[in-house]
Amino acid sequence: MTDPLMIPCAQCAGLNRIPAARLGDAPRCGHCKAAVLPAAPFDLNEASFAKQLRGDLPLLVDVWADWCGPCKAFAPTYQQAAGQLQGRCRLGKLDSEANRQLAGQLNIRSIPTLILFKGGVEVARQSGACSRSFTAGPFASRARSYKSQGMSVSVSHADRPGHCRRPRDD
Repeated sequence: MTDPLMIPCAQCAGLNRIPAARLGDAPRCGHCKAAVLPAAPFDLNEASFAKQLRGDLPLLVDVWADWCGPCKAFAPTYQQAAGQLQGRCRLGKLDSEANRQLAGQLNIRSIPTLILFKGGVEVARQSGACSRSFTAGPFASRARSYKSQGMSVSVSHADRPGHCRRPRDD
């Protein structure tokens, strides 16, 4: 029998103990009854970010802004990836404009930026838009280490990744 995983709820951030074999069974939060592993990216903010870092499943964070063209172009790909990776990785979205202090703490210099956290620690980062395949690239080496635990997470660089920098307030 496998040890249960501790996973924070995407809605209320309450920790839930879920057997690894049951991750595909759409587990519900014991606190708020919401889906613990939604099939869509969930919103992060300064209040919820630290709570979402807890847990045994990796957390992939898309740092974006509403005015960023590459961020908007990447959103459907990220949405689709959330469904494909459900039960293996949690996908969150952090609006860099609404959460400027947290974006600064994360050392965000351009967007979109993807950051992979495992055990509350950043293990990989990519700035710039990703391709539709979402299957190889800078996260591949990390994915191989998670694959042995039944997890697979990887992201690929686009042929010409797009970057946006925050417009100046001048």
